[in-house]
Amino acid sequence: MEATTSVLLHSRTTPFGFGLTSTPKKLSVKHFDKHLLNHRPNLKPAIRTPSSSVFYQKRARTHLLSPLNCSYSNTTSPDSSQNPLLKPFKNLSVDSLKTDLLKLTPFDVIKWSGVLSIAIAATKWTVNLVLNPFFWMYFSWTWLFWPWFVAVALACYGLYCFRKHSLGEANIFEQLAVVTSVFTWLTLVPPAHFNGYLEGWPFVFFFVYHYFFFFNVSVRKRLYGDYYAREHDPKWDISTPKWHRLLFCIGVMVGHWLAALEGPELHRIPGGWSNFGVWILIVVTLLMQYNSTLYLAKYSEKVVVPTAVVQFGPYRWVRHPIYASTMLLFAIYCVALRAPLSLLFLVAVCLVYYEQKVKLEEALMVETFGEGYTEYATKVKHKFIPFVY
Repeated sequence: MEATTSVLLHSRTTPFGFGLTSTPKKLSVKHFDKHLLNHRPNLKPAIRTPSSSVFYQKRARTHLLSPLNCSYSNTTSPDSSQNPLLKPFKNLSVDSLKTDLLKLTPFDVIKWSGVLSIAIAATKWTVNLVLNPFFWMYFSWTWLFWPWFVAVALACYGLYCFRKHSLGEANIFEQLAVVTSVFTWLTLVPPAHFNGYLEGWPFVFFFVYHYFFFFNVSVRKRLYGDYYAREHDPKWDISTPKWHRLLFCIGVMVGHWLAALEGPELHRIPGGWSNFGVWILIVVTLLMQYNSTLYLAKYSEKVVVPTAVVQFGPYRWVRHPIYASTMLLFAIYCVALRAPLSLLFLVAVCLVYYEQKVKLEEALMVETFGEGYTEYATKVKHKFIPFVY
């Protein structure tokens, strides 16, 4: 029996080996993997004698690249051929559609018929409006000066930002959006609604209101370098009940709409030197608000907590010049639009609200400063209007 030596070259991909016999011309190459043998019926394993020996080579990486692990499958991934847009129609069939229609109740039929009718009518109205040349002429004049859709969108965004502000999550831009939306519906929307366009004083007061009500924020920027309020004793966050504040806001809004309704059309309001007194009042109001806020901040800690009784600047004439300047600003708006009855209404709304708030503030001032504030109140008798009230 001839001696045979078998050598196995091990590979992670395809193990194979070859046999050596004593006969010099006899060489056999064969697979030692039974799995491969099953798939190759023409290959026959070599007959090994008891004297044959097999030498296995240890696994050793003699190259830098790892061996390839390849696999083949004739099945496709279930998600590769699916379109997300077609998923609702995957199980759609005539039978399923018939079943869904049989489940409809008379109420469902009426509801969806109404929705379909409204959709068809809205589409027809939109097409006719877009193709109508008179619409574009109206758009080029009225909508250019007063785009209602912008005002409504700004109001919705302002309500959203106000909700975030009430939760303490609004940033500077969102706080500005709240103020801008409010001033838009105070100074711009009412005249635009009653006149169909805008010109003159509404634009002026839109920017004056912004400048006026941002004095408090600008003082923080001047003193601290940013616009954020500092932490302070919460007892100084004096506020009236919520329904008082709500009624005050409604009253101010109604007063501005009444002024736009009462006043003449915007193009009939005289200009030129006849409005010189209005400009003087605007400047006086702005200076009064700015000086009041600045003096109060100088004698206050963190702009909110007073450290002394302020008796300088506008505080020499009235005890609450900030509230007085706010009432004066609303009054000037009515004067500019030539609406005297609305002026009286706005002043009355402010007096009722500020009177309730002043009682709380002055009680806290007396509690904090005692006789110092009592003497000041005796010396400066008027709260809002010099020599009047």
